[in-house]
Amino acid sequence: MNNSNCKINRFILDLIFPKFCLGCQKEGTFLCCDCKSLLDILEFNYCLCDTKPILLPSAPGTHTSLPAGRCQKCHGKALSGLYFALSYKDKSLTKKLIHQFKYKPYIKNLSETLAGILIEHFIKTNKNTDDVWDNSVLIPVPLHKRKLKERGYNQSEELAKELSKIIKVPVLSDVLLKTKLTPPQMELKKQEREKNLENAFSIRRSKNCGMSDIPQFSKKKVFLVDDVYTTGSTMQECSLALLKAGAKSVWGITIAREG
Repeated sequence: MNNSNCKINRFILDLIFPKFCLGCQKEGTFLCCDCKSLLDILEFNYCLCDTKPILLPSAPGTHTSLPAGRCQKCHGKALSGLYFALSYKDKSLTKKLIHQFKYKPYIKNLSETLAGILIEHFIKTNKNTDDVWDNSVLIPVPLHKRKLKERGYNQSEELAKELSKIIKVPVLSDVLLKTKLTPPQMELKKQEREKNLENAFSIRRSKNCGMSDIPQFSKKKVFLVDDVYTTGSTMQECSLALLKAGAKSVWGITIAREG
């Protein structure tokens, strides 16, 4: 389908199902400019510590592959670092945007708006550069097949697809699997969350790889995409599986961070 047909189809859909701002209910978009200006899109990156994460130094203009994303306390984590655009606890609008993206009534098309917020964060933190995205792939945090059937889509995958259009990094949606159905993380305490996700993720092996069975992300930087980062248990387990399968490093990308 060419661009003109896509624009026509979008115009027709907007007429039948008009968009309303989730902040002020103004018609035309899911997030109007006035309401977007109320969001504090972060200009800095922070380490992975659960409590009192440390603000990391920015290094614009450098040509190293990636700046360090961990402090001395969280250096042992499998995840190399985290990019997130918003603080989940600071704004009710942030919570509303994410809630509508992943809970009923589902608004799947919020992915475009939320990806735009992330891109603005990358620009503000000097991360939207070839050095950052070179030799990398985007991998969404997977849903269990039962949860996917219930919702109809994986919100992390939709977000990754929108990011891919802008940063020109490919999405691998079928290599990381969630094989264990688990209770929602937000309903559990920290210790319960860690145990809840043990052995919940695995790597899909391609039948066409032959004896070596080399995954598509081997020796690449993986950007693991999800909606919210809480204790980091989900990304930790996913990172362990990806690193074991040959990823060069794993970095997280989320819309918001809790805490």
